[in-house]
Amino acid sequence: MMFEKLEKQFQQSADVVEKILIQTETYTQIGIVLTIYIVAWLIANRIQKHAPFLGGGTEETTSRSFRVFAKKLSDLIFPVTAILMLRVSAEISENLLSQDWLVQAALIVSMILIFLSIIRNFVANKLLATTLKWLGVPLLFLHMVGLLAGLIEILESISVNIGNIEISVYGIARVAIFGSFLFWLGRISSRTGRDFISHQENLDVRTREVAAKLFEVGIFFLIFLLLLQIMGINLTTLAVFGGALGVGLGFGLQAIASNFISGIIILLDRSVSIGDYVELEDGRTGIVRELNMRSTTLETYDGKDIVVPNEKFIAEIFTNWTHKDKSQRYRVDFSVSYDSDIRKLIGIIKDVVASHPQVFSGDDVPIEERPDCEIDSFGDSGINMFVEFWMEGVDDGRNRVGGDLLLMILEALQEHGFEIPFPQREVRILDKKASARKAPDKP
Repeated sequence: MMFEKLEKQFQQSADVVEKILIQTETYTQIGIVLTIYIVAWLIANRIQKHAPFLGGGTEETTSRSFRVFAKKLSDLIFPVTAILMLRVSAEISENLLSQDWLVQAALIVSMILIFLSIIRNFVANKLLATTLKWLGVPLLFLHMVGLLAGLIEILESISVNIGNIEISVYGIARVAIFGSFLFWLGRISSRTGRDFISHQENLDVRTREVAAKLFEVGIFFLIFLLLLQIMGINLTTLAVFGGALGVGLGFGLQAIASNFISGIIILLDRSVSIGDYVELEDGRTGIVRELNMRSTTLETYDGKDIVVPNEKFIAEIFTNWTHKDKSQRYRVDFSVSYDSDIRKLIGIIKDVVASHPQVFSGDDVPIEERPDCEIDSFGDSGINMFVEFWMEGVDDGRNRVGGDLLLMILEALQEHGFEIPFPQREVRILDKKASARKAPDKP
């Protein structure tokens, strides 16, 4: 009895398949699907050929991560074009052929495949990728076959009322799914956008910093607004509450707001940039390694990081040694005895200092930037002298030049017989008889 029932069902299924295969509309839909794939491939190929930025650009103008992202994005042109054409063809097939089941099936399969391709190419987090596969694919399939609305009604019926607020399972699931997706999309967009902006060589460094920071802030502000919409919060109702909250935050978070605004001002007025050597009002110095919206990080030559609030660069005085020109002038002091041949010594010291590879010297250097040795003052023990020189960068850390020049000057003085004086006192007895009378008798 059971075998007869199965045989009957099999025969009915075979009759349906046979009926479908002998219909002209079936082969018409197959032809439509094949034609759409061919046309979509040609369109995608043409777009990729005439839009070189989708290939990632050249290595000189773009980073590797952006080139990889653009290549993955260009691979989606063909399936997206095919899906759009299948969607239009389904409507046409329904009107002309009175059936579109084959085109709809091809559309569903294409949507699922492109969804899996996006997960595989753009989602690096394994946990998120697995969640999207096992949760997103069934939801997408239910939506395509028209069963998602019924599932939503069931989830909305499971709710809890807390005062005037109704919390449903569907609301929680919607916020969790779309919120996670939005923050992931925002993080990817922010990182890709910052990387792309930072490799635009036609823009100066400060302009790239400003553009990258504003792009990051704009992305997350947009995501925040979208998340509020997903949560069902009407933005117009937040106007009064937002005003009162803004006043409260203005007092409570005054320092944070001040540093944030100061960071934007610093980026816009270009008073500080990455790589500058900065000296603060309290004497601390360091090289600017990072500019954030709240603080600026200075790296000292002994390996320490100084985190400085941005408002200090607005409200206090600081010295930027390498703001407009990295060339700096320094001096080294030394002394020689009074019986030295100073004119000869000046020539020797100039040649010794000019021989250092980091010191500006030569006929192509302006005379005011060449090494210059002069008398500073007449001291108690000798003649105080100094030598001035120009160099690139700051005389400290790995770029230290002053210590090398002191050693070179010492060796030059010793080689040419010049004496470096040391403090000494000469005591003279003018009245020997008076001294003898005052001296005590020896026992």
